[in-house]
Parts: sequence; C-alpha cells; structure tokens
Amino acid sequence: MYKNKLYSILTHFDKIEQNRLRKYLISPYFNRNETLVALFDLLIVHINKQKERELDKMEVWKHLFQDSAYDDVRYRKLFSDLLKLVEGFLAHQVYDENPIHMATYLIEAVGRKKMERLYNSTMKTARRLSKQQFFKPANYYFYQYQIERNFYEAAQLELDRSSKTNIEDIMNNLDYFFLAEKLKYYCSILSRQNVVSFKYELLFLEEILSHINKHNYENVPPIAIYYQIYLTQTDDNNTDHYFKLKDLLEKHSREFPINEAERIYTYAINYCISKINKGKQLFLKEFLELNEAILEKGILADGQLSPWRFQNIVVVALRLGNFNWTEEFINKYQHKLSEAFRENAVTYNTARLYWYQK
Repeated sequence: MYKNKLYSILTHFDKIEQNRLRKYLISPYFNRNETLVALFDLLIVHINKQKERELDKMEVWKHLFQDSAYDDVRYRKLFSDLLKLVEGFLAHQVYDENPIHMATYLIEAVGRKKMERLYNSTMKTARRLSKQQFFKPANYYFYQYQIERNFYEAAQLELDRSSKTNIEDIMNNLDYFFLAEKLKYYCSILSRQNVVSFKYELLFLEEILSHINKHNYENVPPIAIYYQIYLTQTDDNNTDHYFKLKDLLEKHSREFPINEAERIYTYAINYCISKINKGKQLFLKEFLELNEAILEKGILADGQLSPWRFQNIVVVALRLGNFNWTEEFINKYQHKLSEAFRENAVTYNTARLYWYQK
C-alpha cells in the first residue's frame, strides 16, 4: 500500500488539508459515491497512526464491502476515482487562493450566456481584484490579458463600431507576459550553460532583446528585472548591470512569489560569487548585503536555510571582519536550518568564528 500512488499522495496532506479534502469529498456536487469517502477515511486513519504494518488490499476490500467477493477491477476503479477527486481538490485549492481566477472565468461565463446586465459589474469586480494583487510576476499580466479579452468577447456585440474598445489593453498585457516569460527562461538557459551545453532553437529572441533595449520597461518589473539578469550574464564585465539589478530587486522583489523572488536574488548572488572568485573583493560586501536582504524579507522558498548557504554567509562575514554580526546571525537564524544539520552547522560555524577571533 505504501507504494500505491493515491496513498503516497495523501501522506503529503496535513490535518487541516485532510479535513478540507473530506468536506470536498462529502459534497454531492463533487462526489456521490459514499464508498469513496469510506476508502478515504480508512487510508487517512492508517496514515495518521503511522502504522508500520501495511494495509492489505483484501483488508481494504473487507472494510468496504464486508463479505462480498473480491473484484480486482472494482477495487482498482475505486482508487482511480478517489485519486481523480483528490486531484480535483488540489486544483480547486490553487484556484481558490486567487480570487481573480473566479472573476476572470465569471466574465467568460456571462459572455457565453449573453447576460448583458452582468458585463459591467463583473468587469469592475475583476479590475478591483486585479488592483489588489500583491504579487506581480509575469502571469499577473496574463491574468490581465484574460480579463480584458473575456470582457471584449462578452461585450463586443454591444459596443458601437465607432467606440474605442479595450483591444490595446488586451495586446499590451499579452505582450508583457510574453516578453517576461521569454526572458525568464532564456536567463535560465544562460545560467545552465556553465554546467551543460544544449542547443536551443528559440524564436524571436534577437528581436525581443533588441526591442527591450530600445524601450523602457521599468514599469513592468518582471521584464525589467529579467532583462538586467540577462545583461549580467552576457556582459558581466560591466558592473553597472549588476547595480541596476540590485536597485530593481530592492524596489520590486516583494512583488514576486517567494520561490521566484529567491530565484532572482540567486542570480544576483551568483554574479557576486563569480566576481569574488576573480578576486574582486568589493563583491564580498555585495554578497553579504544580498543575503541580508533575503533574510530580512523572509525570501526563503521552504522557510529554511541550507547548511551550505549558512556556511557561505558566515565565511564572507568573517572575511569582512564582521564578528559581532556573524555571532548574531548564527544565533538569530540557526532555527532556519533543518534539524538534521542544525547542531553540526552551528557548532562548526561557531568554531570558525572563534578561530577568526583568535
């Protein structure tokens, strides 16, 4: 049973998520098969009790159907059907996290039904929710594109031919999304070239880079930031690119989800490391400042520091003679280390501090 796909997926749910999933399963809108709820309950009880003994399929069958003859096809279908419901629940979780999704598809729905009286109110709601969006990575502009497109499709028959439509907003937001995503993945390709060399056939790349070079996109953070990352990777001798990137990160890093914010900071940190390896001592201070920014802003993907990053920060701080800062760092952030590495990392890096202090 431990190797069963459904069982394995359910082990990733905490108690709160288990309760939400059960409410989802007992809703007749999503599921009317009570046996699937019984199967879910059985699996969750076993998972929560962390029993060493595996569940046997005959044991599962007997729990669900008592003395009925075992039917392997039916048994497998139960697991398959429950897995589909779990997948649906996971998708709904992500959907519900961002109210703009509902507003976007509501516009599309009222357009299909020709509910003219809802056009303006749903559009106002969508635009209000859009303005409330805290994060503004590339897909923010894709949502904007969807909102404007759906409104255009829903209301275009009601518009006078002489009226100005929202086509410009549709096109601009689609372009912002396209440019930002193209740059993001191109930067990823460039960063991998030092490790592996694959040849990629990328359409419109030269045209995109030429276009961005000639226009100011500082009002679109993902385009501005990834273009600066691109410049640090392809023209690394010009340190102005790095310092402009640093300024943009200071202004806009909070507008990205944590995973992406950490990734873009990592590009800047790797630039500093490459300069340090070439003997540019100025970038020791830059390395430390970037890591301080990450820690102060809480930009850690899993809320944890790797023991290697922890050690690198200590080493650079000690090379700069920041002994008090180093001691405070070790004490303040040791809880960010995984328990498996924490004691060794703290002991080793504290010893390193004492050695520098002689």
